[in-house]
Formats: sequence, structure tokens, C-alpha cells
Amino acid sequence: MMTRMLRFILAALSAVPGLAVQAVAAAPAAPLPARGAWHERTEAIMGTRVYVELWSADPARGNAAIDAVMAEMHRIDELMSHYKPESQLSQINARANREPVQVDRELFDLIKLSTHYSQITEGAFDITYASVGYLYDYRRHVHPTEAQIREALPAVNWRNMLLDEQHHTVRFEHPGMRIDLGGIGKGYAVDRGVEILEARGIRHAVVSAGGDSRILGDHLGRPWLVAIRHPDDPHKVVTRIPLSDIAMSTSGDYERYFDEKGVRYHHIIDPRTGHSASKVRSATILAPTATQTDGMSKTAFVLGPEKTLEIINRMPEYDAVFVCPDGRVLYSNGLRPPAPRPAGAPPATPTAVSPRVPP
Repeated sequence: MMTRMLRFILAALSAVPGLAVQAVAAAPAAPLPARGAWHERTEAIMGTRVYVELWSADPARGNAAIDAVMAEMHRIDELMSHYKPESQLSQINARANREPVQVDRELFDLIKLSTHYSQITEGAFDITYASVGYLYDYRRHVHPTEAQIREALPAVNWRNMLLDEQHHTVRFEHPGMRIDLGGIGKGYAVDRGVEILEARGIRHAVVSAGGDSRILGDHLGRPWLVAIRHPDDPHKVVTRIPLSDIAMSTSGDYERYFDEKGVRYHHIIDPRTGHSASKVRSATILAPTATQTDGMSKTAFVLGPEKTLEIINRMPEYDAVFVCPDGRVLYSNGLRPPAPRPAGAPPATPTAVSPRVPP
């Protein structure tokens, strides 16, 4: 029987449109100390649902920690939202085609970090995709024409951002360029939330923003059990993975989308074509920080699962699970289920229990 907490998390997180994790749920835990409790809250920030759950022996201290995380999420939204005309990111989009735009070091560093992911993904991750991406409106079922895409696509190229380290300025070298940090900003916000909790002495928590989550510690002696949802059915699970002290991001073509004449238009845009990328149905990335996972979770949609696995398998801090259009589920080396043993084969030599579970 599910505990009250597990029921709450299933209800709260499965309602998040961009969340491909069906639940961040606790595995059966050791008996809780006599004093203390789990504290949780959900708020709508950054165009998604932000969820925080933590363990604290002091309710006032626990709620104050959640307050601090939510305040940080609002601060980052004010700085980096492309929907808010007064944000520094919006000021870049409004003026950087004409002049260098000076921004806070924090925003500058995140923009610079985005170019690192552009390099290692061979341009599959590119925040300048927004030069075309802004033409889509998924709520209103609007997509650009082929002529509009052809006109806007030359502006999509991360190499055409001039970043001045000394003055923290951003300049666009191509007219019509725009940037959007939606592919890395929520992961960064999640990491900032975890840093705040750690600074306040919290040792067991989960912070989520849309499809980006980070687990701090474990669930009081046991791992958290994370379920990755089926792309076509939010009530079905592709696989479950017990996790502790790690971040994960899941992107899917079922998050922000609409279908028209047999074509699915969704929010993960291929920077090379300006069209919705379709080489996987969902991609889950695991790494130490949510900034790392968020910056990589869109790559498989553009490069394809096999090419992306080549990249992931070269980076030992990463793991991945991809659901392909034909229904296959592919795992990185660190998550790959063991091959079935032939009938009659001698028992395998006992090894340490892996925290990774096959579907």
C-alpha cells in the first residue's frame, strides 16, 4: 500500500506536463526517528511546477528552507525568463543584434556554459534555436511555414554569439538571433535550490522543476525510486531506478506539443532544420548535477539514440535511458541490464547489488 507521501508525489508530479518521470517516490525506508517529518510544497514558477520535499526535525526550519528555495526560483525566473520583457535575457534578445549587452556574471556564465554543451553535442544543443523556436505556439497550435523556417534558420548558430569575459557582455553577429535558456535554466535553478538546502543543513531532499530533478542524499537509509513514464501513457512505466545523491532530466515529445495531419509538433527543435526533432520519444539523463542533465537531455532527439550513447558512454559521470520511436528502450553502459544467462549455465559469482534496475 502506498504511503501518504508517495500518493502525494504521484499526484503532484504526474500533473507536470514536462515531467517524464512518473514519480520521484521513496523506496521502503528504515523506521523514521521519533521526531522530524517530511515537508513538501509545489508552486508554479518558470512556466512549470516546482516541487520541493525535504526531511527536517524542525518544521519551522524545514518550511523556511522551502521558502528560500522557492524565492531563489523566482529570482532566477526574473533574471532569465524570455517571457518577461524586463529580464536580462529578454534585454539580450531585444538589443544584442545592435550592441553588446552587459548582464550579471551569473547569467553570462550560464550562457557560456551552454556553448560547452553545444561543442560536445556537435551543435545538437544550441540556445540560439530560439531564433526559429519563437515561431511555434504549442498552446494555440501554431507552427511556422517552410518559408518562415528558411528565413529564420540562418540565425541559429551558437558560434555567432560574441561573449566578452571581461565585461560580461553578449553580442549577436547575425540579425534575427534569439536565445532561450529553457534547455539549461531549469536544471541550473534546481542545482541552486539544492545548494541552498545544503547550506541550511538539509541532508535529505528532492528538488524538481518540470522534467529536471535532483536528489539530495537518500530517503533516510534507502534510495528514492524513480519511475520513467511511458511516452504514450502517463499511467505506464518504462523502467524504475533506485537513486540517491544524483540529478536527472527527462525530455519527451509528449510535453508541449500538438498533432496536425499526422505530424507531431513539439518543443524540442532540431537546430539544423528548425523542425521538431523526432529520433527518440523520450530521453532521460543522469549526472551529478541538474545543469549537466538538463543540458544533455535534448541531444538524443536531434542526433539519434546511438550517436548520443556514444557521447554519453565517453563521459563516466553520465548515464542515459532512451525510448525510441519503434518502442526499443536503450541504456548507456552504466545502466544496461545484464544479458540473460544461458539455460544450464552455472550461477554467476555474487557481486555488489547494483542500484540500477532493468525495465
